[in-house]
Amino acid sequence: MNQAQIWLEATRPKTLPAAVCPVMVGSALAYEAGAFDWRPALLCLGFALLVQIGTNFANDYLDGVRGSDTEKRLGPQRAVASGWVPAARMKLAAVAVLLVAFTMGLALIPFGGWWLLAVGIASVLCAWLYTGGPYPLAYNGLGDLFVIVFFGFIAVGVTYYVQAGSLNSAVLWSGLVCGLLVNNILVVNNYRDIDEDRISGKKTLAVRFGRNFAMWQYRLTLLLVAAITVYLGLVLKNGLIFLALPTLLPAALQARRLPRLRSSGEYLAALKTSGLVVAAYGIVLSVALAL
Repeated sequence: MNQAQIWLEATRPKTLPAAVCPVMVGSALAYEAGAFDWRPALLCLGFALLVQIGTNFANDYLDGVRGSDTEKRLGPQRAVASGWVPAARMKLAAVAVLLVAFTMGLALIPFGGWWLLAVGIASVLCAWLYTGGPYPLAYNGLGDLFVIVFFGFIAVGVTYYVQAGSLNSAVLWSGLVCGLLVNNILVVNNYRDIDEDRISGKKTLAVRFGRNFAMWQYRLTLLLVAAITVYLGLVLKNGLIFLALPTLLPAALQARRLPRLRSSGEYLAALKTSGLVVAAYGIVLSVALAL
């Protein structure tokens, strides 16, 4: 691969729907409330994408220098661990992207107030602390909580708040749905890497409780997302929201196949499916809310 392809792969494009989906849903909820404003919506999208990319760069760097990513991993080879990008350069790229994200986040303060400064600082810090610092979240079984909070409640909630100036229960439930669905990408990733993570001391929930736990976590998450979707359709009196349910079917089929996955290609396809389900669900739910 040339350098452009290496850096594109380092952004982990299959994970980027995780950043886009919550912003779409939050903006659609604002539109439904008659409060949509494209300016903070666009800023939220840019901030979310940059934080996601910065987190991926930081993860590449930190796992590379820790030795957590090896040539034995079933997933795609990482830039630092493979020697394609020097560790110092990846570290610089991660810090630069996160600083740009933080600067973009400052532009949201006029729309939502100074308390957003705390949210921006927490988002950028946790992007690094996900795999870095004295107590890395991903290495201590807190990765799932991080994803649900930041890619769910915070992403949807802040996107809605900077446009509508308030929050409500529908926004919080929508945030939980997005966070849970995005977290299923992480569940597949951890399910795949369980053996390598156990050796490297990365205590994900899959490592702590085993493959069977991770498999049922994936399945129960889908059931909970489906139940909340039905609840939102009933509470908001919007039958179009039920059209988001069929987008979960590929993930439901994948849940049955998960124990039979073996090769790197099969796991890559599973991650791709999980990402596409997030994108499809986010699009359908957002359109349903907007209509």
